[in-house]
Amino acid sequence: MRTVIRVLRKFRPVFQYRANFIYNGSAKRRDFWPDTNHRSIYSLSGSTYIHRCKHESYMIHRAISSDAAKVTNKELNRGGPLVEYERRVAAGELLDGDSCQLNTLGELQRLYDELVENAEDCRLDRYATSKKDGRSRWLWSRFIPQTSYAPVKGLYLYGGVGTGKTMLMDLFFYQLPCNWRKKRIHFHDFMLNVHSRLQKHRGVADPLEVVAGEISDESILLCLDEFMVTDVADALILNRMFRHLFRDGVILVSTSNRAPDKLYEGGLQRDLFLPFIDALQERCIVHQIGSSVDYRKMTSAEQGFYFVGKHLSSLLKQKFQQLNGEQIAVPQEVEVVMGRKLQVPAGANGCAYFPFEELCDRPLGAADYFGLFKKFHTLALDGVPIFGLSNRTAAYRFVTLVDVMYENRGRLLCTAEGTPVELFDRIVTIADAQQMAPRTSSRSRKSDDSDICVDNELGFAKDRTISRLTEMNSTEYLEQHAEIWAQKRLSDNE
Repeated sequence: MRTVIRVLRKFRPVFQYRANFIYNGSAKRRDFWPDTNHRSIYSLSGSTYIHRCKHESYMIHRAISSDAAKVTNKELNRGGPLVEYERRVAAGELLDGDSCQLNTLGELQRLYDELVENAEDCRLDRYATSKKDGRSRWLWSRFIPQTSYAPVKGLYLYGGVGTGKTMLMDLFFYQLPCNWRKKRIHFHDFMLNVHSRLQKHRGVADPLEVVAGEISDESILLCLDEFMVTDVADALILNRMFRHLFRDGVILVSTSNRAPDKLYEGGLQRDLFLPFIDALQERCIVHQIGSSVDYRKMTSAEQGFYFVGKHLSSLLKQKFQQLNGEQIAVPQEVEVVMGRKLQVPAGANGCAYFPFEELCDRPLGAADYFGLFKKFHTLALDGVPIFGLSNRTAAYRFVTLVDVMYENRGRLLCTAEGTPVELFDRIVTIADAQQMAPRTSSRSRKSDDSDICVDNELGFAKDRTISRLTEMNSTEYLEQHAEIWAQKRLSDNE
């Protein structure tokens, strides 16, 4: 019976509609958010005055060596991320990037070309593929197991903070034909969606298989930004779910700060997660972006105000009231996934105010933060502390909050006890802790040990958070924020 079905499946494309791929070479991702007149705020030190800082120009920068990749005339006649990149450079929209970014663009272009060539076998065209309900697909698979690995391997990009991973993946994703079954989503948001679907399919024998079937029906090409695993429940879900997804033909393109074999390092029951790492390396080509340049720090012009000192709550509230204009900030309620609600102490005109403790010292997570930034574009956060062993959980939540805010191009105003670097100075990885020189005094060693938090996941995540906090105070980021929100308000009024 299975042999007959395999033969029939080979002839199925003959009877299906074959849509033409449309590519105009100009597709861009534009999310939208307001007002560059007000800049981000956070504290730099324990003194009581305000700094203004200037940084170098924030643009994609490149020094092409003689052996760097070049686009031929034949390549210019087709589409893809490398071709679009060269077009933007020629048009003056981007300055040339470094050789590491060019090598990564070469990998993305190769994947793009393979996908275009194998689009039919990969079942990428949404109009040429019949849409099946996830549950019925699951029931059908009970009788006739269906395994259809994609003929094209995905791509797993990893590298240090600020190397342009997200920009490069977006450049790839938004050059793909619009009729393809594709999805680009932040990893936090993806896992929230998975948990929501699992809740909906409670009672099914294998709800993860149903969820995987739904995801693969919607998106054969799945692009996940900032892949990271810190939770044991997520680790177990990923292992089982991606086994189904890969068998359903899903192609994964992902960015991460960590190499695959470093994911969930030191996590609980990691041995149960290891099969996922093997599957990931089997179904994806792993590519490291080796650039040592942090482009997010190459910002120009005047930075936002930095509030200095621990006791500047009144100054933050004053700035918050200025942003609200004539509107009066009042307590509000935000709906998040699965019926939960987040209480906002004060909000008006798209701006929300929170003491740090109420947003990061309570049992909140990515779902709550995504819900917050669906309604508000600016967050005034009062009293970010120095992180260490005593408030490690709050540090994890703050890292997640910054990730969600950055993904939504939200604006941050805050007071803190130190610079972004100082906030995380006591958070170290195991390797960092082993290299730390021992103290000569037992008293100082005891004091240091009580403050230092040795945590691999948080130790790796802190560099990303520091870099993002730096960029979020740049003129360019705030201009993007203003443009995105202005366009969003315009579309809401139409």
